[in-house]
Amino acid sequence: MTTAAGVTDPPTAVEVLERCRTLVRPALGAAVERLHPWVGEMAAYAFGWCEVGGAPAEAPGGKGVRQALAVLGAEAAGAPAATGVPAAVAVELVHAFSLLHDDIMDGDATRRCRPAVWRAYGTGPAVLAGDGLFALAVETLAAAPGGGTAVRRLSAALGDLVTGQADDLLFASRPWRGPQRVRPGEYRAMAERKTGALLGCALALGAHLGGAPEALTSGLDRVGRRLGVAFQIVDDVLGIWGDPAVTGKPVHGDLREGKKTFPVLCALDGPGPAARRLAALLEAGGDAAEAAAAVRQAGGRRAALAAARTLVVAAVDELDALEPATGAAAELRSLPGYLTDREL
Repeated sequence: MTTAAGVTDPPTAVEVLERCRTLVRPALGAAVERLHPWVGEMAAYAFGWCEVGGAPAEAPGGKGVRQALAVLGAEAAGAPAATGVPAAVAVELVHAFSLLHDDIMDGDATRRCRPAVWRAYGTGPAVLAGDGLFALAVETLAAAPGGGTAVRRLSAALGDLVTGQADDLLFASRPWRGPQRVRPGEYRAMAERKTGALLGCALALGAHLGGAPEALTSGLDRVGRRLGVAFQIVDDVLGIWGDPAVTGKPVHGDLREGKKTFPVLCALDGPGPAARRLAALLEAGGDAAEAAAAVRQAGGRRAALAAARTLVVAAVDELDALEPATGAAAELRSLPGYLTDREL
């Protein structure tokens, strides 16, 4: 946007995400069309492009954060935006694959205000669709110039994602208090693998395909990982207090399901009576609204948001130190605040 003084303002995060989605959408659609028709329908349903049975739809889809990071990674290396499209398609396919499997593992019945794929099509078909998306991601990336090295980087990120998911599932069996309880630091390490690895990989893959030196590629990976942890923490806040019309999930849903999320763990880490009361409520499976109030009273919400904002500042500082190409730097700076201040 150009001001009255003739100065061009940097694009907003919404504009950046829309530009990148528009660029990537044809290639993403063409990739999905290569799948088996039934598997492709489930993938299209997951992306919000169709209803069960294949009728066209315009259901809410994701924001396209990962694909935008891949495009911006290429631009940060001084390459044209289109150079990052294969990376954007690959990471978006991997993200969709992980969501399909996550919803099954977590028993989440809804995703983006619609039945999750496993509820709409069945558990077995949803697993198959996830596997198809994963295979398609590898095929897409391998076919790009420099794709061999890029696939190795994607594989490493997937290894981190699996490790993070395993830790997250194991957290469920640990107690709410005592020496075996989950500490906030453990959760952050899990979130860096489960969520941060793919955001870092998206930036790094785009930069790699754009011909960036390893120092820039690895630095952008670190930036994305920090943003990923911040993103996960904010998701956790929304999982307790978010508007169901925005999150697509019931209010207090994470507490009702007994999930060990970052605001809860921060609240339990305190020494006061509010933390002890919260632990007793959680152990007894008490009222979710009462537990949410106890998390807030014990400082869990405040501590979580403070941690997310600290991570964003660190990510932006590192980004500035890397000195990416000017246009990409401005657009990358627009994203962190948008990701961490959404609907809070």
